[in-house]
Amino acid sequence: MAGDDRVYLFDTTLRDGQQTRGVDFTVADKIAIARALDALGVAYVEGGWPGANPTDDRFFAEPPKLEQARLVAFGMTRRPGRSAENDPGLAAILDARVPAVCLVGKTWDFHVDVALEIERDENVAMIRDSMKRSIAVGREAMFDCEHFFDGYKANPDYAVSCAKAAYESGARWIVLCDTNGGTLPHEIEEIVGEVAKAVPGSHLGIHCHNDTGNAVANSLAAIRAGARQVQGTINGLGERCGNADLMAIIPSLVLKMGIDCGVTPERLTHLTAVSRMLDERLNRPSDPHRAYVGAAAFAHKGGLHVSAVQKDPTTYEHVDPASVGNQRHILVSDQAGRSNILARFAEIGVEIDPKHPKVQRLVEEVKEKEFQGYAFDSAEASFELLARRLIHGVPEYFSIERWRVMDERRFNARGVLVVESEATATLTVDDRACHEVAVGNGPVNALDTAIRKALVPHYPSIEGMRLVDYKVRILPPSRDGDGTDAVTRVMIESADSDGNTWRTVGISPNIIDASIEALADALIWRLLKDGVPAPGTGGPGA
Repeated sequence: MAGDDRVYLFDTTLRDGQQTRGVDFTVADKIAIARALDALGVAYVEGGWPGANPTDDRFFAEPPKLEQARLVAFGMTRRPGRSAENDPGLAAILDARVPAVCLVGKTWDFHVDVALEIERDENVAMIRDSMKRSIAVGREAMFDCEHFFDGYKANPDYAVSCAKAAYESGARWIVLCDTNGGTLPHEIEEIVGEVAKAVPGSHLGIHCHNDTGNAVANSLAAIRAGARQVQGTINGLGERCGNADLMAIIPSLVLKMGIDCGVTPERLTHLTAVSRMLDERLNRPSDPHRAYVGAAAFAHKGGLHVSAVQKDPTTYEHVDPASVGNQRHILVSDQAGRSNILARFAEIGVEIDPKHPKVQRLVEEVKEKEFQGYAFDSAEASFELLARRLIHGVPEYFSIERWRVMDERRFNARGVLVVESEATATLTVDDRACHEVAVGNGPVNALDTAIRKALVPHYPSIEGMRLVDYKVRILPPSRDGDGTDAVTRVMIESADSDGNTWRTVGISPNIIDASIEALADALIWRLLKDGVPAPGTGGPGA
């Protein structure tokens, strides 16, 4: 293919992606996602199916105004036995105030015979009539060839006749769909190449599902064979195993294949932010191992790797992480060497002679603590505090002297079951004792609230902190013993009002004690980053 041929990106997160188990977009979610895709440079944003549900109806009643992308309404071709002018379902799609429509129809003769139970010629007429009607009312028309690759394998002449009917009726795009997701890349490339003899590649699109784990590879194979539109979703959202992931397709097109897809190098730097914005909207953690945009995509843990990356990042990085808005992470764990430690020092702004004996001492300390159960590669804030305490020291902003938690299960006056925790915490701040009591929906929540009540009068900057993730893992005893000797590891992710996040870890045989350690680290790290003066000194906190 020619490298200067434009490939048009078509995002179906708001329609196909919404079919993901557990995903339910609000109208506000849809508008925000559509605008983010528009700013990224996506050519088409499929908003949903008008008439299918109240959310899509409200979305299309007042569709967002996009600067570059064309908003698309999805639906079906006319039904058998009706004209395209007298089909309520088709009318709802064509009445949507958007410039483009994408209509799905059958291209596998098996589905026409068994699912629709109509004559095959009638199915072709339904495609032809629907495309003509869409164009007549001023819409850019696209045809989704459902089950195209299965249909092509079974009856290539019929599958191609359906695609040609749409193209000859004026459809701008004929999208070949691997609906069941079972086709492999070499098959996709071969079949798209054959179809391009009947329908020009400049009018062909590809829509892949990930049931064999090949959706991205299949999409790129179709582009190599001549397709010029590629459909997918943010983070590969979609039913079953998901759709082709545009977060992997876009940088592969731009950085690997040198293809213009509307996303400029400057816009590409926003890719990671778009990926994580979707996860924030869905209130779920981002997959750290997602290609290009995952937090672990450019994370280096082995000492040998880190040493090489510091000399030249291309030794272990296939692209510059900044090109996709991501960043390099040097992880610290029991596999760490001096290179990891020194690289992390540079990241957190700790200056030290590489030959200083404290560097090797810290390496040994990390390995010993990870043997005990700590996990510093996932708790960068706790590692930073460990390093600073050893190298320069950390102010003692407070100390937690004692705590107590009581849990209660009862029925209130209305007969409703109530389970709540009451926590008492005694802290020392600047040589003064602070004693607070708080109620929460669990022991950790209650203790967190009590500790903050004691600290906020002294350190107002922590008032905006919040706990956004809490994970508990029971680790087997490191030495001979029964299960009751197991250690509990608590990982906490905290965030502030500016969207910054940091992770801390605590371990103890007691789950509450481990939680307190992680909570205390989270608070101390935030105070340190805010430059809060050490108690009683008036000087800088770090």
